[in-house]
Amino acid sequence: MSNKTLYKGFTLIDGTGETPIENAYLIVEDKKIVKVGKASELESNEELKVVDLSGKVVMPGLINSHVHINLEPVGDPFGVNKSDAAITLKSTESLKKHLYSGTTFFRDLGGINYIDLDLRDAVAAGTIEGPEFLAAGKCVCMTGGHGWTIGREADGPDEVRKAAREQLRAGADVIKVMATGGVMTKGVEPGSPQLSEEEMRAAIEEAHKVGSKTATHAQGTRGIKNAVRAGIDSVEHAIFLDDEVIEMMVERGTYTVPTLAAVDFIVKNGIEGGIPDYVVRKAESVQEAHRNSIKKAYEAGVKIAMGTDSGTPFNLHGSAPHEVKLLVECCMTPMDALVAATKGSADCLGILDNYGTLEEGKFADFLVLDENPLDNLDTLFDINSVYKLGRKVR
Repeated sequence: MSNKTLYKGFTLIDGTGETPIENAYLIVEDKKIVKVGKASELESNEELKVVDLSGKVVMPGLINSHVHINLEPVGDPFGVNKSDAAITLKSTESLKKHLYSGTTFFRDLGGINYIDLDLRDAVAAGTIEGPEFLAAGKCVCMTGGHGWTIGREADGPDEVRKAAREQLRAGADVIKVMATGGVMTKGVEPGSPQLSEEEMRAAIEEAHKVGSKTATHAQGTRGIKNAVRAGIDSVEHAIFLDDEVIEMMVERGTYTVPTLAAVDFIVKNGIEGGIPDYVVRKAESVQEAHRNSIKKAYEAGVKIAMGTDSGTPFNLHGSAPHEVKLLVECCMTPMDALVAATKGSADCLGILDNYGTLEEGKFADFLVLDENPLDNLDTLFDINSVYKLGRKVR
């Protein structure tokens, strides 16, 4: 019997943004897709294992560009004081939540004590179950800046350069720098610039020298411009965008990862949910501007990748379907939102050669859905089954 499996009879949304294919097929060998197309064009004399998915819809697994796997999505995640062992155990549970809810790959943008790096390696080795992921280690921030409680504080270009090198030495796949203040850190404001253009350029140069991508927490306009001019690959949150920086991002091909869910869950749960009042105040003050900025960026052609910021208050691990819905409610077509959550995220993360679309030669990470998400996005909240590297996990 062949070790190849034929999946047939489904509607295929391949992640490229092209028109879905009715009565499609996939042939998977080991972990990879070896053939894909219309069932009417299938020619094979091999004896294949067959899985009939008639009436179902198949799409790529979701790729979440912004996660904090070490944070618990409680009212005050940074108020949780646990040992490294306890954080690790909780994180392994969170990994499964992402995978079972359809996220087959993600990027972690700020862990605790490098636990994220060990978890990444454990998933890759098959020791624990979860999506594969890239990890940043510690975010690089100015002294007392946003994220300082779990980050690597550094001041001046030379020290920021060293901080980036430390993360790469530890095994980080991506370098994250903090361009502005944020909602979650007490005593800083989302709009205020923090690391300077020169400081961020030093970190970005170190990452790019070894072929690694960079990302920045950036909410205020001036800080976003500093990061874009410094050569950043993706702007996370992007709350206050103006026409100038939008044009800069389009010209440079800079991605934005909106993380609309992060602000949305804070506003919805409020201080009644145990979220600190300064966090709620800041989230409420930026929500409308945030949505308007993402709408303007989308309409101007800025590249968008899906990310949730899971681990922030009430922003559960596995919340990617919420973010996809929020992107559509904000401005995007359902197809564009699905592309942002698959191909767009894979491109943003630098993994598009192997992930993000269902094409020959790529890894077989896909979802089986009972309904077409282009007609009903809620089907993403009740996934029929998840396949990771060719194996059914749920």
